[in-house]
Amino acid sequence: MRFDTLLIANRGEIAARIIRTAREMGLRTVAVYTSADAGAPHVALADHAVWIGAGPVGDSYLNAERILDAARQSGAGAIHPGYGFLSENAGFARAVAAAGLVFVGPDATAIEAMGNKAEAKRLMLAAGVPCVPGYQGADQSDAALTREAEQIGYPLMVKAAAGGGGRGMRLVQSSDTLTEALARARAEALGAFGSDELILERAIVEPRHVEFQVFGDAHGAVIHLGERDCSVQRRHQKVIEEAPCPVMTPDLREAMGAAAVAAARVVDYRGAGTVEFLLDASGNFYFLEMNTRLQVEHPVTEMVTGLDLVALQLQVAQGDPLPLTQDDLRIDGHAIEVRLYAEDPAAGFLPAIGPVLRWRPADGAGLRVDAGIAQGQQIAPHYDPMLAKIIAHGPSRAVALARLARAVADTVLLGTATNSAFLADLLALPEFAEGRATTGLLARSYPEGYGADAPEPRDVALMVAVLMQHDRDTALAAAGPIPPDLLGWTSAPVLPRSLRVETGGQVFDCTAGAGPGGWRIGVADAQFEIELDQRGDGLRARLGGETLDLLAHVAGDTVHMASGAQRLTLRRQRPGAPDAEALGGGRVTAPMPGLVQSVSVAEGGEVAKGQTLAVLEAMKMQHQITAPVAGRVTRQHVAPGAQLAAGDVMFEIEEEESA
Repeated sequence: MRFDTLLIANRGEIAARIIRTAREMGLRTVAVYTSADAGAPHVALADHAVWIGAGPVGDSYLNAERILDAARQSGAGAIHPGYGFLSENAGFARAVAAAGLVFVGPDATAIEAMGNKAEAKRLMLAAGVPCVPGYQGADQSDAALTREAEQIGYPLMVKAAAGGGGRGMRLVQSSDTLTEALARARAEALGAFGSDELILERAIVEPRHVEFQVFGDAHGAVIHLGERDCSVQRRHQKVIEEAPCPVMTPDLREAMGAAAVAAARVVDYRGAGTVEFLLDASGNFYFLEMNTRLQVEHPVTEMVTGLDLVALQLQVAQGDPLPLTQDDLRIDGHAIEVRLYAEDPAAGFLPAIGPVLRWRPADGAGLRVDAGIAQGQQIAPHYDPMLAKIIAHGPSRAVALARLARAVADTVLLGTATNSAFLADLLALPEFAEGRATTGLLARSYPEGYGADAPEPRDVALMVAVLMQHDRDTALAAAGPIPPDLLGWTSAPVLPRSLRVETGGQVFDCTAGAGPGGWRIGVADAQFEIELDQRGDGLRARLGGETLDLLAHVAGDTVHMASGAQRLTLRRQRPGAPDAEALGGGRVTAPMPGLVQSVSVAEGGEVAKGQTLAVLEAMKMQHQITAPVAGRVTRQHVAPGAQLAAGDVMFEIEEEESA
């Protein structure tokens, strides 16, 4: 079972994170990559890298044979699957073993048993682990599921039996919407996991989502490393994770930990795994599922235990016994993690793609940023939109939270939309700050979705000043060999110029001219005197007695700027450029690259505002494309199976006239 070369069958931040630990342990590392990931950090970090495809996951990271070929080419003795992709694929684990390689994870039998929610639940019930009442039977007909739903009662959850991560999952409030929910869940589950088997569970109202990190070795030892609270979720995807759980007591930890260990023992578990529970307000807990892999949120456990979970995985995979017992476990302080996504919260959290023009992760005491991106890289549409994880540790929850709030503002990515402002807003919610969050927090706090604050005139003025200074510096650089003391000299006063800019969906008419030591910028009725100086890789701005450090990037007529946790983009509008009204409010375009899963309207049909027109799959999630206006569909440009680029026209709607 010993090996000296490890292939990481993954990408992004988890591949980079595994490579670092493996190299510290003296192992030779092998990365796999696609054409879309050629410039990714994990490729540069590894000792050797093997190309496995152009970009789409089906032909690369999900292609078991290409991964095994890469292992053979590179002389790898073991494969670490990371999380996602093939990490919980029992067939892949068997193929790795059949090739004479070590799979860094549990054996295929355990993956199979716990990977199917229906089978896992049957095993847990037999082992006496508390489970949510529900149905996990073989009869998958609509009639059977409808009958069982009536027995369980509403509200209930429809879940894909073969997977997780919120895919193939629907909350059903009444029998009226069950049939549609079953159809949607089956389609999404089939696309994500290759199986449309479903289970039903009673919906536990406003629970906490609490999971226990478990570890087993080949010598029969199974322990837990404490719990993580992952209650803050959107679309059943975790947004914030922390350790320990704010309401955990010693007695409850002992009971839940014992249940987690019992769950792992049922399948003779080896390696890292996570047993997930729902915890209600009365302290009752119910088995939810077991993830047979390393979790995205494992850093918070590492920071409060002082352990390296990847190192433990590699030790167990080589046949070594776990180096600690249950009695050795110590929890030190508190850790909280947020996930930085390439998505636009103000546009319904649609995934975003684009260049990484500037990337500066936060740094400081108690901080850790696990990232899989580099400046100059392109965010591709083929993969999960998570870019990085920002983690803070402190002696108390309050200190960890304060450090994390600062780190979110200080971690800057410019070039594509991210959820950083949403994360900052979320961390400041009193319900979260006080440790009272449940799985209903986001729906309750953002019933209309998340709307970004309107751009402040000050921020508009700062971006205009950055644009003006870039224009001036570009012109001076092109001026040729002019003596420095004559650069910018003129005998005539410089008159203010007018310009129209757009930011945050709003248009501003501005003026810009030279001011004392800098720029005089007018935004609507407000006037700002702004000085800009280069400071390191950023700018120092002075205005109205205030000093600000900015990170900005100018590309043509576009300015990207970080201001606190806000990530702002300003575009100069040139005379003659068509505005949104001229293009017509009834044109529906693809908001991001994706695959058309279904189309629910036809040319000539009448639609209501907000009605679903099509379902587009992008970045591993399905997104509903809705009608922006009520009217008649005059042109339909797409059909199921079509691959779209961002901005491709999907439908044209003739808006009905108001009465």
